[in-house]
Amino acid sequence: MKRNGLSEDVIMECKKRLLVLKQDLMNRIRLSAQNFVETEKTGDEIDLTVAQLEENSFLINQERLRFQILEIEYALGRIETGQFGICEETEEPIEVDRLYAIPWTRLSIEGAEIREAMSRKYARY
Repeated sequence: MKRNGLSEDVIMECKKRLLVLKQDLMNRIRLSAQNFVETEKTGDEIDLTVAQLEENSFLINQERLRFQILEIEYALGRIETGQFGICEETEEPIEVDRLYAIPWTRLSIEGAEIREAMSRKYARY
């Protein structure tokens, strides 16, 4: 049986990969939070600067991981609603190899190229 041009096996394999990735990301967030020790706000300027840089790096990393989890959640939602594997730009099926490589992707290769060209075009102004 096919949904959106994808076999049920492809969809289930992508779902499995998404769930494994989500668990891995959640573990990384947890470990990162455990390893981050907020230092006291005392010391000389160098100590304070190093502490601020470490905190900034930690927060940026946590935000990046949360964004990846959000993308995975969106992909799992698209599986449930039957929209998984459809390019948001071209409304054509996304290539199976691309879904295996990036199961949370919303765009086909052609759709990604269109978005990139549009962002370059409007970035100039």
